[in-house]
Amino acid sequence: MQIASFADFLTAASQQPEPQRLLFVFTRAELPADATAEEKARFERGEGGTLEPVMCVDKLPSEIADFAQLKAESAQIPQSWDIGFVAALGGRAGRAPGSDEASEPLERMVGMIKQGHVGQFLAFDRNGEMLQFG
Repeated sequence: MQIASFADFLTAASQQPEPQRLLFVFTRAELPADATAEEKARFERGEGGTLEPVMCVDKLPSEIADFAQLKAESAQIPQSWDIGFVAALGGRAGRAPGSDEASEPLERMVGMIKQGHVGQFLAFDRNGEMLQFG
């Protein structure tokens, strides 16, 4: 199944042979303090900068009806976000991974995003539009 929207992602996750736990990392675009004038200009146009994780959470697919619900829940944190990254963690023997099993994969996901390695994750903006990097 080709994933072209957040709804497609939820559908694909619920159709996997093993139950899934969904991993979410919400990030804010920032400009480094030592940015050059050119980097500042690009950032003002909505390009460049760095992505700083501000929140991460794991959920079962059944806990999310749609992107609007996810966005509403994320509004409860004090920091705003610009891009949400998502991935899925597969279960075993008909059992979805628990939140405790998602901690380490979420930490790795945060580390990869901080290093700029975002190509293996799906990314969505605040409007639920899928983003492409690279």
